[in-house]
Amino acid sequence: MTRRQLWLRFIAHLDRPLLLGVSLLLATSLLVLYSADNASMDRPLAQMRNILVAMTCMWLVANLPLHYLMRTAVPIYVLGMVLLVAVALFGEISHGARRWLNLGVANLQPSELMKIGVPLMMAWYFEKHEATLTLKNYFIASLLLLMPIALIARQPDLGTSLLILASGFYVLFLAGLSWRVMGVLLVAAIASAPVMWSMLHEYQRHRILMLFDPSQDALGNGYHTIQATIAVGSGGLLGKGYLNGTQTHLDFLPERTTDFIFAVYSEEFGLLGSLFLLALYFFVIWRGFVITGNASTYFTRLMAGSITLTFATYTFVNMGMVSGILPVVGVPLPLISYGGTSMLTLLLGFGMLMSIETHKKLVRS
Repeated sequence: MTRRQLWLRFIAHLDRPLLLGVSLLLATSLLVLYSADNASMDRPLAQMRNILVAMTCMWLVANLPLHYLMRTAVPIYVLGMVLLVAVALFGEISHGARRWLNLGVANLQPSELMKIGVPLMMAWYFEKHEATLTLKNYFIASLLLLMPIALIARQPDLGTSLLILASGFYVLFLAGLSWRVMGVLLVAAIASAPVMWSMLHEYQRHRILMLFDPSQDALGNGYHTIQATIAVGSGGLLGKGYLNGTQTHLDFLPERTTDFIFAVYSEEFGLLGSLFLLALYFFVIWRGFVITGNASTYFTRLMAGSITLTFATYTFVNMGMVSGILPVVGVPLPLISYGGTSMLTLLLGFGMLMSIETHKKLVRS
């Protein structure tokens, strides 16, 4: 077997358009991290290790046949629930939140696992009851969604719990939940808003209030929003140039390698650079929708649609948060922000999309 044949066999189950879009975003991540970390190679090198591990896992999942993918749904969900309970009982407290589980060799954030585990479990459940779906099935699926959300919100981690809620809702929507029921749920959510507001922690309420007027606490809860919007706006049309962002390199911009890395990018590359980055995200999301439309089974349509819509939601929430149109909820910019657990979760999802696309012919035949 020639090298070319070996290479083609190696990439046989990698969807090339999706791989191209993801690779360009990952390359952008390394470029921006170098600037955000003050021209240090520490974070870019660590991110390269994260990417290598995550890409390996993506390749393994992409090569996993669809029936094996379905078999992982229940074990992943049960493992995630066990780990969330373990976090509630034994997790490490950091910055007032109990989100991490110390495994000795590394810290694990189980809520990240549930970003894949929840929609996977719900899609598996709907696949099992596709022929006889009733309101009862939607109710049970909702319980599968709400149980991990309750544990994650308790940590507290409002941002992650809302994003997992969105990923589960997308499965319910794609599974055919009627507009009438969704309307009732929307009215119920609005009616329960005062109760939900009272259940929020004080800092969470402050973050939401800062959305309307961050200047009322400019050195406190409004600081992140003010500095991020200054950085985004000061980039202008063409940006200040690579490594020349003043908000970044004069240390005004907080969390610049993680949640607010889009502000670093916007300041240095300007509006045109931001439009290019948005085009990359739209390309990846478009490819995800194409794979969803071509999916060969009910399970794969639900899963592919949920993964794609959730990725789009992560992108919108982070950019909206940095631009000052959404409250600060601690959501990283997908594939760009520094972080290993988030990177692994995202690329596992893309590995599933690739498996759904490249194995569909085998399923149809």
